Formats: sequence, C-alpha cells, structure tokens
Amino acid sequence: MSNMSFKNFHGNSELVHSIRDMLARDRFPHAVILAGPSGSGKYTLATMIARAMNCLERPLMDGLPDFCGKCSNCIRIGEMEDLGSRCAEATEARDNLKDSEKKETRLFIQTHPDVLVIPPDPPQMMIKVDQVRRVIDSIYFRPAEARERVFIFTDSAFMKEAANSLLKVLEEPPEFATIFLLAENAGELLPTIRSRCMALQLKCLSLPEIEDYLEKHRPDWKPEQRKLVARLSEGAVGRARNFDLESYSAARADALTILRTALRAGEHSELFKITESYRAGAEGREKIDILLRCLYSLLQDLVFLEAKSPALVRNTDVLGELQKFAQDVNFEWLASAAGRLANVERGLRRNLLRSLSLDAFEAALEKTSA
Repeated sequence: MSNMSFKNFHGNSELVHSIRDMLARDRFPHAVILAGPSGSGKYTLATMIARAMNCLERPLMDGLPDFCGKCSNCIRIGEMEDLGSRCAEATEARDNLKDSEKKETRLFIQTHPDVLVIPPDPPQMMIKVDQVRRVIDSIYFRPAEARERVFIFTDSAFMKEAANSLLKVLEEPPEFATIFLLAENAGELLPTIRSRCMALQLKCLSLPEIEDYLEKHRPDWKPEQRKLVARLSEGAVGRARNFDLESYSAARADALTILRTALRAGEHSELFKITESYRAGAEGREKIDILLRCLYSLLQDLVFLEAKSPALVRNTDVLGELQKFAQDVNFEWLASAAGRLANVERGLRRNLLRSLSLDAFEAALEKTSA
C-alpha cells in the first residue's frame, strides 16, 4: 500500500512538521541531505516530499501541506516507493542488454518524467559520473508535468569524479529543482557538498514506538516476537516492518550451535549437519549474510553481559543461554571472535564462499577460546 499522507510516516514528527512548514512558506531548500540509520525512512520521506511538492490536489492537514496520494502525479511518484523492487527491475533490464549497450547503461528509476531516482550502480554499488551527468543534462529544463523537478540520490557512496560533478550543480541549482542526498551519516559526504546543502537528521525510534508500530502492522506476531524485533531493528521502522523473523530465528539457531560448539569444544556432529545446509550461489550467500548478522548480534550481546549491562541485550528470548556462554568468555575472546568474523566477511566479499566452510569459523573461534 502506498503511503497516502504524511500522517503515515512513523516517528520523527517534529522533523516532518518543520519540513511541511518550509513547504508551506515556500522556503524548502534546493539541496537537502536526509541523514539517518538504515531503515529510518529517508527514502520514504523523500518520495513523500516529492508528492507534496507536486500533488495536483494540494490538500492541507492541520493547516500544512500534504499530498492526496490519488492524483496522477502522486500515483506515479508513489510507484517509486518500493526501492528494492525498482532497483531489481532496473538491474535485470540492464542485464538483458547487449554487452556493448550494458557498458554504457547506468541505473536510474523513473516513473514520473520530472522525478529521477539515482541508486548506486552495481557491481561497485557507487554513484558514477555518468549518473550525475544525466542529472546535469536534465536539471535545467523546466518540469513537464510537475511544479518541481526532484532528484533523489539514494546513497552517499559517490565515485570521486561523480562527487566533483555534483558540486557544480549544487552551486547553482535552478529554482524549480530539488536535490535529495540520502546518507546514513552526513559525514560520509564531502565537506564541500555538505556546505551547499541543508542537513535534516532522522532519529531512531524508541522501543515502545517500534512495538506500537508493529502491533498495528504485524498483528500476526506474538507480543514477545514484536518485542524481539523492536530490539533487533535498533529503532529503524523500515527494518522492523520488513524483518524476516523466520529466517532470523533459523540462522540464529545455527549461530548459537556454532558458538556452543566453539565454547564447549565438544561434539561436532551437530555443527557438520548445519554446515552441509549452507550452499554456494546467491541463495547460500544470502543465508550466510543472515548467519553473520546473527553471530555479530550474539557476540555484541555477550559484550553487554560481560560489561554487566544485561538491559542492552537484544536477543532477549535466548538470554538464559547467553548468560551461560558469558561465563566462558572474556573481552579478549569476544574481540578476537569479532575480528575473525570480519575476516570471514571480507572473504565473502571476494567470493570465497565455495571454499569457506563454517567449520573453519568454528575452529578459529575454538582456538581463541583456549
């Protein structure tokens, strides 16, 4: 379901109010950095602002600008809202091109002639100079069907030449264009880019806010499952909403077995059964990614227990088992285990998945527990 109004944006109400106030006074800046943790709603908010700028009905809510979600501009801009699906479609379309065309083609998402979304370009997953050139080529044309041309860069990872090209546009954007730069941390962008933009910061939501949101949107989950997901999503509402509890629980059971085998230096047959279930290829890669996230999460919880801060533990439903593990570890072991996990992750980035066996993680952890 497409978000039909700013009231559907969850959390950060003061920031949303000040954005709508700037729109009402026609004082919205032409270059904006929307910063906030992954899943905090930066992209959703950018598409909502694009709709409010260009809605044909221009409704008010509490006396401030909103959008109807039903006019042709709102509908077409709203079609960009599922960023993951749109990026997958664009990547697939490019993959189907001839090799010579593929090299020349960059990733863009556009469902409205005046709103262009610029995601990082695979495989490097960075914004490239050709993408910025396309923005430069089109930004000075007046909008065709909207009041405002909108450009949304969904990532802060710019190739050097791309960042330098962007600077030129930011120095003098036309009065009918707005550029959004989304970043987990505004500091990831060049100081020269930051100085030409207004930075708006999205904050993490509190645990009760996320639980309240999940109660409405995930009624199929039990209260203790909602509590767990609220903690694991670290205040990011998008992460909470899309949390795959089933995959996480399965991977975490495997992660607990790996830690249990390493710490108890005991029976390996259960571990080998697990190892067999992790395959090469994209599906296996995704499964291993979740497993690594679970291992990091469990190690972090062990750090909290070691620091005598049990209230910070996120995997609250397995607290008993974690407390038993905590008796066998110290900070040095935890730091070493995290370092070894980072090595495994680096290996995965170099596509060593086929040769990387989970038995090797476990053996490495076992050595450090001696």
